[in-house]
Amino acid sequence: MMPSNQYVEVRNGGYYVAGTRIGLDVVYAAFHEGHSPESIFQKFPSIGSLGRVYGVIAFLLDNPAAVEAYLLSQDELWKEFEQTNPTPPEMLEGFKAAAKAALGKR
Repeated sequence: MMPSNQYVEVRNGGYYVAGTRIGLDVVYAAFHEGHSPESIFQKFPSIGSLGRVYGVIAFLLDNPAAVEAYLLSQDELWKEFEQTNPTPPEMLEGFKAAAKAALGKR
């Protein structure tokens, strides 16, 4: 199990930005897609502050192997869920479009 700190907490078996409903994977994806901390905070202001974004990024950088292992385990859980609960293709496309829009892509 990965550690937590004042910026990242464990809830219901998942990692979140502390005190928010934003998953660690959201910040991870945005950061690794090249978004700056400022851009991430603009897209997800419920993180609370730019300092908290930097704290989460520092956590990601300090724990790369644990973060990768966590994300891979989440991918496996998602694959298992999809196999037993298939998402209608039209709904999945809507989700993908919303995710891209949230990160400012088109």
